[in-house]
Amino acid sequence: MELNFEKLGGLIPAIIQDNETNKVLMLGFMNEDSYKQTIKTGLVTFFSRTKKCLWIKGETSGNTLQLVSIKSDCDSDTLLIKVVPAGKVCHVGNDTCFGEKNEETILFLNVLQNFIESRCLEMPEMSYSTMLFNKGVNYISQKVGEEAVEAIIEAINGTDERFIYEASDLIYHLIVLLVSKGLKIENLVKELKKRHKKNS
Repeated sequence: MELNFEKLGGLIPAIIQDNETNKVLMLGFMNEDSYKQTIKTGLVTFFSRTKKCLWIKGETSGNTLQLVSIKSDCDSDTLLIKVVPAGKVCHVGNDTCFGEKNEETILFLNVLQNFIESRCLEMPEMSYSTMLFNKGVNYISQKVGEEAVEAIIEAINGTDERFIYEASDLIYHLIVLLVSKGLKIENLVKELKKRHKKNS
């Protein structure tokens, strides 16, 4: 990746984003050395403009940022770095340096879908997902039907806790079914958005 470190006198802004929640966690600056060290170690390393030296985020607090991916913008002078944070990011004790909670629980469905897709590709032994994929679409479809019935029964006659449990089973098996057919949750989202526009 060719980066333009000269535009800001040897530094590049680095936007740090949580890989799971997509929340922007902080903004830091990197020089060429801190960029290279981040790539090498897998821990996000910045250049401190006040101390004039490299610093690994979290080296004192333990709240490190584990590197997932790095992308540059269209001018090659800004970085978007996706990370897995090990704790709160801001030095004042907040989840983010912008005072926001680092919570977007709905996005866990993407994490779950990615995991199920990896199971479909790797097919590890002793995995429940692998067993489902091996049995094929008809079996998976039957499981979706069974889980739907169980969720309905709990919704009518059970507790909220049992309903949530069975509905979670339903969502999991539905994602497995989508993946088995080469589809994604995003296909459902597109259809729902289309219907929403028609009805708005």
